Amino acid sequence: MQQTRIAQGLPYYSAFISKYPSIYELCEASESEILKDWQGLGYYSRARNMHQTAQHIVGELQGNFPDTYEGLVQLKGVGDYTASAIASICFNEKRAVVDGNVYRVLARYFDVEIAINSTESAKLFKSLAGELIDSDAPGDYNQGIMELGAKVCTPTNPACELCPITDGCLAFARKTIGLRPVKKAKKPIRKRYFSYLMIRDKLANTRMLQRGPKDIWQHLYEFPLLETKAPLNETDIPLAAKEILGLENYSISGQLYPDDIIHKLSHQHLYTRFWIVKTPELLPDGTPWGKVEELPVPVLIQEAISAFKNSYF
Repeated sequence: MQQTRIAQGLPYYSAFISKYPSIYELCEASESEILKDWQGLGYYSRARNMHQTAQHIVGELQGNFPDTYEGLVQLKGVGDYTASAIASICFNEKRAVVDGNVYRVLARYFDVEIAINSTESAKLFKSLAGELIDSDAPGDYNQGIMELGAKVCTPTNPACELCPITDGCLAFARKTIGLRPVKKAKKPIRKRYFSYLMIRDKLANTRMLQRGPKDIWQHLYEFPLLETKAPLNETDIPLAAKEILGLENYSISGQLYPDDIIHKLSHQHLYTRFWIVKTPELLPDGTPWGKVEELPVPVLIQEAISAFKNSYF
């Protein structure tokens, strides 16, 4: 739910815990199956981390979920924020959480001029949060300060008149509320140009390939991809496609969509074209169409699959 609207996430959550009612079912599932269930939420590394953590807990910890911060932070995909939240709320351990809402409250309360997205900020804000946390009810404190940031100390137009801690808030006293928190300028958005080859052979097979571990959409599937420094047009694409198609006889009959599809990720924009490739040959490594819809794919590819199927199958 951290990066997804509640309304979008709840159906996934309900379906997920119904299919995997305990950590044992999650451990026994395949990664591909879990990624398919996760499809549409994005942040697929979280699904992979959760699967590996389930396997670790079942295989190495005899199914016992860690109940301390030190144990929790060892789990794959669990960082300081998540470990602190679980340790304090579930196990009453004195560990301060620092998320976006807490950063904002602390930056204003202490009138901090250091950018919250700078390298030195994490240690500073963790220390400040530790000064304030309630020793007897750390979970209540953590939930309270997160809620304060979400509902009162908002990014714009904060409701200072309703805030219970304005008496000690330095930014309120110094009239610097609108200047806090400080943020460094973001890195420029990276532009990438994708050309997907949507093949249909004589038996209506296509070709789906699994992505590797080092880039976006790790281990998800996609059509054969050409990534270039600039968009490929109808003149460029036949020659550029020849090497990765591995076919002697084929034709490229235009694009699936009339315009580029611009898919926006957090730090990059994908300018994407889907090219229709027909061949009278039989693909040696073709993917039967019935198999295509079982594979975990990014949303961008899922939408293209649906359009391709409706128009060409």
